[in-house]
Order: sequence, then structure tokens, then C-alpha cells
Amino acid sequence: MSEFELIARYFAPLARSAPGAYGLLDDAAVISPSSGSELVAKTDTIVAGIDFPPDTAPDLIARKALRVNLSDLAAKGARPRAYLLDLVLPPATDEAWFAAFAAGLAADQNEYGVTLIGGDMSSTSGPVVVAVTALGEAPVGRIIRRGGARAGDLVFVTGTIGDASLGLRALQGKFPALDAESTGFLLERYQLPRPRVSLGPQLIGIATASIDVSDGLIADLRHLCSVCGLDATIAAHSVPLSDAARTLIDGHAETLAAALTGGDDYELLFTAPQAAFDRLSELARATDVPITRIGQLAAPTDPERPRMLVLDAQRRPLDFASGGWAHF
Repeated sequence: MSEFELIARYFAPLARSAPGAYGLLDDAAVISPSSGSELVAKTDTIVAGIDFPPDTAPDLIARKALRVNLSDLAAKGARPRAYLLDLVLPPATDEAWFAAFAAGLAADQNEYGVTLIGGDMSSTSGPVVVAVTALGEAPVGRIIRRGGARAGDLVFVTGTIGDASLGLRALQGKFPALDAESTGFLLERYQLPRPRVSLGPQLIGIATASIDVSDGLIADLRHLCSVCGLDATIAAHSVPLSDAARTLIDGHAETLAAALTGGDDYELLFTAPQAAFDRLSELARATDVPITRIGQLAAPTDPERPRMLVLDAQRRPLDFASGGWAHF
């Protein structure tokens, strides 16, 4: 099929609920925020061999590409509205791949209430590349930025940490003794992130700074501290772990390091005043999203180089060979 036949068959149906998408028959789309809101834009790219194994099922590629962008919107307190999709594929990609990919997008559009409004396709002799630009909306001037934290704020994280990086290692055959149920759980956490889109907007007015955990807990907290100009101390034993991750980590320092620095968790990492602790506990119960306090921010010892300290259960500093994922 030609490019335009593929768009008409597999992608135009995903844009039917968006009048400003014009059925994907024009060169641009139109979208307006609700009254009192402003648009929040985010783009992220995933590449075969870097962000997912080349043999990953097309529907899983589609869902991950969309979800990692929705996670960033959630970290800003924005509700997802629409997205644009860029596909760069080998010329030999068959129609079955497109059908499965579009089915994955349709499933997540239904789950997260977001609609395709445009994009582009191109060919390559290299790996599959999928880029999504997600658009959300938040009350004017109220998005939760990275730089709003203050000394004394507590550090919180949602869900559990380390599952995705351990899931990738399980996929690579590094945990042959792990039981099938735990392996399946970790693989799903790697392949299908859970963007906290229901919780994120409710953190507006509570969280002082926020980021999602994509490069790794340590790296992303360091990003936040750098923008805020603050030091952070976190307790490694307070970081929430799933049962599967805890089984692998117990007594293995290198596996703990992988969990804290491996990335791909797409949980929310945010700060809030100590007075907000009870309110956050109530919000966790109401949304069924675990929220765990893992540390605290402090005035910097060196304003030029904010410090991040990770302590073990005996309050001894932990050192990691890698702080997290970096492309370059």
C-alpha cells in the first residue's frame, strides 16, 4: 500500500473524534484549550535497539511511544488531549505491522482519552523510529515545573522503582532462576509504562516540583535538584520496590544499583512541603496510586554544584558507577 493508503486505512480512523484533525487530509491540525487552560506540549522519540528491542511487537511499540509522552504531561499536571505521530520505518515494513501498530494506539487512545491529530511518515535504511508529540492542557500558569522546590521539601515517588530496568535484564536472560510470574510482571513494566495521568493534575497546588522517572531515579532527581539549586538526601531502603524486584535485589548491591539508575520507570518523582504529607496520603488512597516519601531537600552546601546523597539503612552513603541513562 502507498503512504496515503496506509494513513487512510490505519491512522485516519484514530483521528475521527478530533474535528481539527480534518480526517488527516490536510497539512496541519487545529486544537484549542478549554476555557481557563493553556496547552502543554511534549515530544519524545523511541528508537529500535535503544529504547526497545528490534523484535518488539508493533502494538507494544505504539503504546510505549504514546505512554512515555503522557507520563511527561502527568508530571506537569496536564491532562492529555491529543498527539501527533512521526513514523520512520524500513521500506519493507509490511501491512500487518501497520495494522498491529494502529491497534495498539487505538487501545491506548481509549484508555487515556487522547486522540491522534496528525503526523508524518518516512523511510529509512536504519532502525524503526517512532516520535510522538503529545498535547495536554492545564490551568493557566499552574503547570508543575522542575524548579519550584524549596529547602525542607520532602521527596516523593509514585508506584515502584526499578521494575522496568530489571524487566529489560530479564528479557536479556540475566535472571534465569526468576519464576515465570515475576518475570512476566517485570517484562510488562518495561514494555508498558503506566503514566500517572489521573494523579498528575491533582498534584497541582500540592507538588512544588515534578519530573517523571525516565533516565533513572538518581539521574532524574539530580536533574530536579540542578534546576532548583538544592541538595537532596534519599534513603535507599525507603524507595518502593515490587515483590519481584525485592526478590532480585535482596543482598545484591549491583541489582539495587540497576534498579535505582536503570530508568524507564515512568513514575512521578516530585517534591512537596511537609505539611502536605497527610493530603498526599489521602490522594494516594483516592487514586489507588501508591505515593512514598523517599527523602528531603536542603539548602545547597555548594550553590554551584547541588549534591545528591543516597544512604543505606545504616545511613552510609552509597556510590553508583552510573547515575542513570544518557544518550551521549
